[in-house]
Amino acid sequence: MNDHKLFIFCLKFAKKNIMSHLIAPSLLAADFGNLQRDIEMVNASEADWFHIDVMDGVFVPNISFGMPVIAAISKHATKTMDVHLMIVDPDRFISDFKRVGADILTVHYEACKHLHRTIQAIKQEGMKAGVSLNPHTPVAVLEDIIQDLDLVLLMSVNPGFGGQSFIENTYKKISQLKGLIEESNASVIIEIDGGVNDQNAAKLIKTGADVLVAGSFVFKSADPRKTIHELKHI
Repeated sequence: MNDHKLFIFCLKFAKKNIMSHLIAPSLLAADFGNLQRDIEMVNASEADWFHIDVMDGVFVPNISFGMPVIAAISKHATKTMDVHLMIVDPDRFISDFKRVGADILTVHYEACKHLHRTIQAIKQEGMKAGVSLNPHTPVAVLEDIIQDLDLVLLMSVNPGFGGQSFIENTYKKISQLKGLIEESNASVIIEIDGGVNDQNAAKLIKTGADVLVAGSFVFKSADPRKTIHELKHI
């Protein structure tokens, strides 16, 4: 992370209780034939982060970005790279994701045998550490790890494909997670991934979400920069 990106990232974490929400367009929904164009669009927009979903075809039924593509994204991205691993045994690749430009590395609770060790390894590489929960996984599983985390990503669709419908139970999980964070006096921000649009964004923020990931809703819109602006100021 360059000095400017590091400053902005740390500032947003330091002011998490008063900051406006963040928008993280998901490149999974970008035009892969014009990826640099879409990256530059996000650079020029009011988006805060790039959200990059890594899928292995094992943990989820799809395959997405590999290391060479992420390294290429990093060459053009001027904003925080928020990398979400939907893969088995993520420990094998932690240093590799740091090498190709990840600023935040999020792993799935369901994919980690020794979650605390994994979080330690991510932080030792100088990245912010996140944990993601699938829709069926209760927030309570994070009680013993919450103070070690920088971010919790709640999946509001089943992982593996873009363009799915939002799961309404997500609001309840956000409230539960916010309660756990406050009770633990933890410095953690809440990210929501899946089915985010202009119909649910305001309620998500009001319930306690700090970061909204939006893929198809942004990149399939007639004017992606305008859509990002609208989500940012909703």
